[in-house]
Amino acid sequence: MSVSTSAGSGHGTHRATLSRTATEPYWLDRPERPAALPRLTADTTAGLAVVGGGYTGLWTALLAKRRDPGRDVLVIEAGTCGHAASGRNGGFCSPSLTHGLANGATRWPDEIDTLQRLGSANLDAFERDLDTQGVDCGFARTGKISVAATPWQAEALREAAALGARHGERSRFLPRDALRDLIDSPVWTAGLWQPDYALLDPARLVWGLRTACLERGVRIAERTEVTGLDARRTGRVRLTTPYAEVAAEQIALATNVFPPLLRRLGASVVPVYDYALTTVPLTGEQLAAVGWAGDHGITDAGNQFHYLRKTADRRILWGGYDAVYPFGGRVDEALTQRPATFDTLAAQFAETFPALADVPFSHAWGGVIDSTTRFCMFAGTASGGRVGYALGFTGLGVGATRFGAEVMLDLLEGRATERTSLRMIRRRPLPFPPEPVRYLGIQATRWSMAREDLHGRRNLWLRTLDRLGLGFDS
Repeated sequence: MSVSTSAGSGHGTHRATLSRTATEPYWLDRPERPAALPRLTADTTAGLAVVGGGYTGLWTALLAKRRDPGRDVLVIEAGTCGHAASGRNGGFCSPSLTHGLANGATRWPDEIDTLQRLGSANLDAFERDLDTQGVDCGFARTGKISVAATPWQAEALREAAALGARHGERSRFLPRDALRDLIDSPVWTAGLWQPDYALLDPARLVWGLRTACLERGVRIAERTEVTGLDARRTGRVRLTTPYAEVAAEQIALATNVFPPLLRRLGASVVPVYDYALTTVPLTGEQLAAVGWAGDHGITDAGNQFHYLRKTADRRILWGGYDAVYPFGGRVDEALTQRPATFDTLAAQFAETFPALADVPFSHAWGGVIDSTTRFCMFAGTASGGRVGYALGFTGLGVGATRFGAEVMLDLLEGRATERTSLRMIRRRPLPFPPEPVRYLGIQATRWSMAREDLHGRRNLWLRTLDRLGLGFDS
């Protein structure tokens, strides 16, 4: 995106717009947020114990009960359901399982049409399940526009439209005049319309899945950290928590970037911190000033990209750009507040929408994404098929979490399905190198991607990563 990234970019008013922001994520800062469920305080057993109460864990529990209504399913969540990535994201729900068509076509060219078909079917099933389970999260197929700020980004969008046409993905290139009918910014010169994207309310989705699980007999223990997994003995797998043990026939790990409990997974994902702002509610006149009449979402086409959308109460959510990896892969709630990034985001918002430059922001927050070297999910089993896992959903994983839950259940049941036969599932991503090489490599990649955004050229470092099938993406 060809806007200044300096906090002192000449828009002095942008700092004032951050003067009264709440640090709680906008989606979670609501009176309808449910009270925490009791922690686990007594030893128990379960047919299936799910570790993690975000989207992946709740979909796994809900779909397990659908497959076998009599199965005893227990979800164990260290905080409260949705307090981490599932309650902090932008609410974009992509049909892609592979972090976009281009990424999937590069990595699995022989399977990409199957992956596209399965992704579309998964999004259909996602929507159908929300309706069947009575989950009201504002799900709507509003579509999404990718926007370009440079000639090379516009050309990349033309190429994306051509790639989509070859693989059955609906899209349409928008020259500047057509783009201005949908959104008007002096920064953006072209766009790509993708009608099959959906938007939803992230927190209401996780709360709705939680309610659906409870109504179908799933037990959920919140504020219960799992500190150990013991599968050395035959029979049940044992989970340790501060106050109780769980003996389960099978375990499903849906832990995002939090401790995976299996050593083999430690180098497969890294934590990437992403940040967002929301404005105060806007008037119709303010939205008209930027030509935003529809409900579509927007992303820009840079490597360090922004995402933005309107909320139900007419705010603009503006996030992305910075993708911060802390040395050593530290996961810490303190890292979800980063004033320097909020300052940069506010300045960029003012440059993108000069008519809204003095609009205050109500919330500023961050969240942690579990990224892999291939930018999309992976799944597998351990301990003789008694422990399953699905991780690595990265930044476009809201819809894919349901697919990951289905894959994990297939694997735990020992079922050979079209899902489990995918190379994407059969092969784990290449691991990240140990520190300090990991940190230095990620920083070199971020610097190189920023240079590409400015000049439109991939340097030797990025070309080498392309050849190795490695990289880093926000």
